[in-house]
Amino acid sequence: MSLKRLHPGKRMSQGVARSDIVYLAGQVAETKAGSSVAEQTKEILGQIDKLLAEAGTDKTKIMMATIYLADIKTFADMNLAWDAWVAEGATPARATVEAKLVAPEYKVEIAVVASI
Repeated sequence: MSLKRLHPGKRMSQGVARSDIVYLAGQVAETKAGSSVAEQTKEILGQIDKLLAEAGTDKTKIMMATIYLADIKTFADMNLAWDAWVAEGATPARATVEAKLVAPEYKVEIAVVASI
């Protein structure tokens, strides 16, 4: 089975699709870095929408989401953006953890696995 790499780079690809599944790398805010968790989450979810579309799928096919928060106290703020975005009746399995992210301006990172 062949692999389709989405936006491959020197160190990593933004996603890898194989057969009927796509794995997206952890996404962080590009233009909203340093903004609120809600703003960063909205931007990240838009990025996820675009990458999933490139892979031939959409958010209704997300099977698993892993959300990393720099501060778990921002869980409710992240969920406001998440709840407005996630497809009703198609909610994925999900884990949310507090983690030290790669740079202090990033407050949230989201990785997903979806079927195609």
